[in-house]
Amino acid sequence: MTYEKILYSVTEGVAMIRLNRPDKLNSFDRAMSLEVIHALDTARDDRNVRALLVTGEGRAFSAGQDLAEAIAPGTRMADILNTQYNPIIRRIRVLPKPVVAAVNGVAAGAAANIAFACDLALAAENASFIQSFIHIGLIPDSGGTWTLPRLVGMQRAFGQMILAPKVSAAQAEAQGLIWRAVPDSELLNEATALAQKLAAMPTKAIALTKEAMNRGLGNSLDAQLDVENELQTIAGGTHDYREGVQAFLEKRKPVYKGE
Repeated sequence: MTYEKILYSVTEGVAMIRLNRPDKLNSFDRAMSLEVIHALDTARDDRNVRALLVTGEGRAFSAGQDLAEAIAPGTRMADILNTQYNPIIRRIRVLPKPVVAAVNGVAAGAAANIAFACDLALAAENASFIQSFIHIGLIPDSGGTWTLPRLVGMQRAFGQMILAPKVSAAQAEAQGLIWRAVPDSELLNEATALAQKLAAMPTKAIALTKEAMNRGLGNSLDAQLDVENELQTIAGGTHDYREGVQAFLEKRKPVYKGE
């Protein structure tokens, strides 16, 4: 597939997706959404990719949905969600590789919830997040009503959804919405270094940890203990487990293959 609205590259085990509609603040239209979905599938299937980094070109991460397209005749909200945003969120959450968001500017609406769906999010100090749906008479989507209450609690989540304050990167870090806020000039370097660190780690164990967390959100403790038993058994049969133990015994740095 030839990409026209994103940039995709792979370096040192890290696939990078750059949202590339800077003149539109990287707002999502159908074409860009489908390119992101294709890139997520490409990164999933590429054995050389062991981590994924998502960011935006220009001064915004993304302003969310391209509203001009959303109100075009014949466009149905259900179609936008079912063919664009829901597939993106589902792919991020089940991708068996860590996903890092580098939020370089405003992340509004669906874009904010895409960032929150990533495994780790860094944000530039000038970046901000806003649940802008209420301003046009909509409810949060792209997993927002599921993710936000789990990240910040019911009161803060409802306040962000209904009052739609602009949440700064520092506030987002303090509330647990993101992993860390960093100086603007250091964002891409910090995010790339984090993604490269993750790419050098035992990828299978990361994937199983992610799966355990996903399943645990709906489980009782007793059920989750069974999940841990199941997934730890798989982890214990991997090359990287054996390498990690051997490196510990030999007092050397392990070399993981992601297998």
